[in-house]
Amino acid sequence: MLRNGETGDWIGTFEGHKGAVWSCSLDTNALRAASGSADFTAKLWDALTGDELHSFEHKHIVRACAFSEDTHFLLTGGVEKVLRIFDLNRPDAPPREVENSPGSIRTVAWLHSDQTILSSCSDNGGVRLWDVRTGKIVHTLETKSPVTSAEVSQDGRYITTADGTTVKFWDANHYGLLKSYNMPCNMESASLEPKFGNKFIAGGEDMWIHMFDFNTGEEIGRFLRTGCNKGHHGPVHCVRFSPGGESYASGSEDGTIRIWQTGPQNLEEPDSFVSGKVKVVVDEVTRKVEGFHVGKDGKTGNKEKALDG
Repeated sequence: MLRNGETGDWIGTFEGHKGAVWSCSLDTNALRAASGSADFTAKLWDALTGDELHSFEHKHIVRACAFSEDTHFLLTGGVEKVLRIFDLNRPDAPPREVENSPGSIRTVAWLHSDQTILSSCSDNGGVRLWDVRTGKIVHTLETKSPVTSAEVSQDGRYITTADGTTVKFWDANHYGLLKSYNMPCNMESASLEPKFGNKFIAGGEDMWIHMFDFNTGEEIGRFLRTGCNKGHHGPVHCVRFSPGGESYASGSEDGTIRIWQTGPQNLEEPDSFVSGKVKVVVDEVTRKVEGFHVGKDGKTGNKEKALDG
């Protein structure tokens, strides 16, 4: 589904997968979307109309997909233990395949102006960094537990990883470990605030969204699992800041995505956040919302609304 990032309003649904969708991504300009699915495909979509542009066949479940920064390539990975790079300017051409992943691929990302790709595995620790030109591993970020989340910071300086009960920050250029913080429970996902880089969020098994000081690792605040719109009722599987850092989203096993406001204009104030104000329920899609819906007949509408998303 495509939703408005400020209000959570539903804009449209990309229909076409025949299995669970494990990953989705928008390109840099938000003109195209990509998704990876248990139906053994990754699909490319027009984010303005909802039309399916191409379906890339795989031999097993696709767990992760990511657009290159220049938007010309799509990187996929999954149960096959193979990284594939598809040229979106020649979608019918065979992909470039990067093999020798030690396990089923869980996360993928691009860095270094699309010269390097990273991947983590579902069944063993570490993050592998691959040279796109040679297809060889150039470095491995060592972790004790499998990395369930890996994020490259907006400025390209940091790699944020979550593995087990630890959130780590790595130098994205020299690969050194900069900070490692123990968490109160197993964390599925973590994200660094992109504008100031002074705080990060993490979510996992305890159903809370935790916010920490980046420099000290001390917890700033968390949203309780009580009251209206103040927390999830199931494990949190993904958290991400908005590009400007003014809000962040969390996705949970309870069937909801929640959008939280980071705080007023001054993000330097550690306690200047407010409780989450938007709750998005999955079956909400059935209600009538102004925007476009991509139905099985392919009919769509309201491109301007999609651009706002």
